[in-house]
Amino acid sequence: MRKLFHQIHLWLSLPIGLVLSLLCLTGAALVFEKEITESLNPRLYHTETRKGETPLPPSELIARIQAQLSDSLELSALELPGSPEGVCMASFKETGKKRLSINPYTGEINGWTQSYPFFQTMRQLHRWLMDVPPQKGEKTIGKYIVGISTLCMAVILISGLFIWIPRTRKALKNRLTLSCHKGWRRFCYDSHVSLGFYSMLFLLVMTLTGLTWSFQWYRHAAYSLFGVSASRPSATVSTKPQNTENGQEHPSFDYRAWDTAVTEIRQQYPAYASLKLTPRQIQVHHPGTMRKYDTVHFHLQSGHIKQITLYADLPSSQKIKGWFYAFHTGTWGGIFSKVLYFMATLIGGLLPLSGYYLWIKKRRTQAKKRSRKTIG
Repeated sequence: MRKLFHQIHLWLSLPIGLVLSLLCLTGAALVFEKEITESLNPRLYHTETRKGETPLPPSELIARIQAQLSDSLELSALELPGSPEGVCMASFKETGKKRLSINPYTGEINGWTQSYPFFQTMRQLHRWLMDVPPQKGEKTIGKYIVGISTLCMAVILISGLFIWIPRTRKALKNRLTLSCHKGWRRFCYDSHVSLGFYSMLFLLVMTLTGLTWSFQWYRHAAYSLFGVSASRPSATVSTKPQNTENGQEHPSFDYRAWDTAVTEIRQQYPAYASLKLTPRQIQVHHPGTMRKYDTVHFHLQSGHIKQITLYADLPSSQKIKGWFYAFHTGTWGGIFSKVLYFMATLIGGLLPLSGYYLWIKKRRTQAKKRSRKTIG
């Protein structure tokens, strides 16, 4: 049985090892994208507070934003920070994921958020091997290669664990330690065996969660394990804000309704990570590393709260999608889990390379032995 697992591990790793190295190393590069981007642009993500200053109400913020921007931009959402040092983020229908940073105390525009080309390239390599789908959800050859390689990686990791299991206590000690004074080949072998074992659990979690974005059949199977359906509702929902209340349609949304709603929310929520305001509803994001939020429905004219949908009452499919994302990216445990994920993906990128080295050295040694026998 051990020999079978060794053959599976070897012959799956040889053809896709370089792809797996690329996926792991690009994943490592993306782990701290948020922290690096914010540190390079502190003015866009942090504001200095002065004693006695209070944030402007949402309607006043909107008025000051509109006075500084072109009328062609249509606001889709406004995100208010939960901490005094945070900034407001405005989203527009015409700008996609790019958002506008605003000082919450003065309404002054700090600038547009940006994604650096380096991280964009890393993401395109990690998800599609640069074969980016023309539209979201469409399949490409690159996406299939990533999906199949990720599926094989799960088998490689599991077979590697069976190969790793030692037969004696001395062998266990050797497979848990890294020798740095017995030559390059021994160092590569120990790093492949011991570091591979230490990173195996994290890599397996990333692999099993990442497959939900590659294959629909796997996503359905993974969701069904938690008793949840991954199917989308058949009814289509319009993305255009329907400013209606009690059957009456309003020609435009009055942003002063946000002022009343936000005041009432702050009375009910002493602490929150952020408030995402839209003409339909307000999302109250909870503090912490997981994507948890309550949804507040308010009267479109008066702004008074009508109903609050708690995170606990959200559909299970929405929660599981957030869990899978958190466990795939390492955000579930804050900076601590991100450091662990970075180290695991870095090791994961080096494992195929050390495996290739050991395989080539073994082949050369065997070839030398055969040639000696032939000469003899």
